[in-house]
Amino acid sequence: MTYTLSGSSVDGPHVVWSAYWAAVFAVLMAAGWWRARREGAAAAMTALLVPVAVGAAFGVTGAVKPPVAEDRPCRRPALRTPEACPARGNWSFPGNHTAIAFAAAVALFFVSRRPGTAASVCALAMAASRVWVGVHHPRDVVAGAALGGLVGHLATTAVLRRWPTGLADRLSGTWLRPLLVPGAA
Repeated sequence: MTYTLSGSSVDGPHVVWSAYWAAVFAVLMAAGWWRARREGAAAAMTALLVPVAVGAAFGVTGAVKPPVAEDRPCRRPALRTPEACPARGNWSFPGNHTAIAFAAAVALFFVSRRPGTAASVCALAMAASRVWVGVHHPRDVVAGAALGGLVGHLATTAVLRRWPTGLADRLSGTWLRPLLVPGAA
């Protein structure tokens, strides 16, 4: 069966990005953490908050989707997409992939501008690809970006504000030392 949304030769890259984006974000998070360890235990702990922000965004979008219950654009019989449509009941609003990507991007800005900027570009590509492959309406990814960015910011700042002074130094003396200090074994 031939799938076409745009009839363009750029369908392939969009489908690949839509399927394998998580690996790129995992690399960005790992690189941000690796670099942050060289700056000190507090920076490393901040980098370890990025997956927490991602998990929070996943949870929030998972809670919002069922009450809204918006069907995906690929459910329209006349629309043929370059990617298989998710199962019925896997709702469209807000865009979960986009929310996760923007939560990671915003949280990575707390680690360093470089991985935050790279993740932001990737998050925009994620949003565009989800619309391109026909699994989201534009409003879904806009809402996902706003929700993910907000959750990423709130999750990171909420934890950072509540850290006791010297926590990073105290944890550097525990079994967590290899996560916080380079060269520790």
